Amino acid sequence: MTGGASGIGLATATLMREQGAQVALLDVASTGPDGFVYERADVTDDEGVQRAVASAIERLGGLDILVNNAGIGAQGGVEDNDDAEWQHVFDVNVFGMVRVTRAALPALRRSRSAAIVNTASIDATAGLPARVLYSATKGAVLSMTLAMAADLIREGIRVNAINPGTADTPWIGRLLDQADDPAAERAALEARQPHGRLVSPDEVAAAVAFLASPASGSTTGTALAVDGGMAGLRLRPRS
Repeated sequence: MTGGASGIGLATATLMREQGAQVALLDVASTGPDGFVYERADVTDDEGVQRAVASAIERLGGLDILVNNAGIGAQGGVEDNDDAEWQHVFDVNVFGMVRVTRAALPALRRSRSAAIVNTASIDATAGLPARVLYSATKGAVLSMTLAMAADLIREGIRVNAINPGTADTPWIGRLLDQADDPAAERAALEARQPHGRLVSPDEVAAAVAFLASPASGSTTGTALAVDGGMAGLRLRPRS
């Protein structure tokens, strides 16, 4: 599990551990949460990723599931981020997934029931304001998931994605803190989702755990929305 030190990643790791899995976390934080195998790694550093993944696999005794969750955000329209920012966000959100998957594949191929779950986003399937760069990376993740699923299905590796809506994570909390009126901004984000609230990390974790488990053994090349209906529902305004 990459990006497992907080938010959706930590919620997913905690749930999977409760369900009996041994869980290794890869994150850039200097120290990880208690109770997990922890490897410090920056997904933009290929050599570092290879070392961390190899160490995690050795400590776990093998690998059956990879959750590619590490990512960073970006705000603004198409003219608001310079080339360096575009390259950096793609380096983390897309190329980071490539590096980790590439390092993990030999062990996943040795598994009898392997699964990869990639964290995409509602931004991959809906046009949201001031999210061009972030949306571009998550669209790439979604397309990459489908292509990986086609390449790996005959090797016994399922590949799926989750598309969370706006989730109540530390990252969203930091964005809200920067707003002129954090309470009004939170209310606007909640109203944007048809069920009227932010998605909880635990709800996303449950979706990841399902896609990773043998219970979804016939599910591959799929993106599961966990967004309160945001991608597919069109409600009339409240009267």
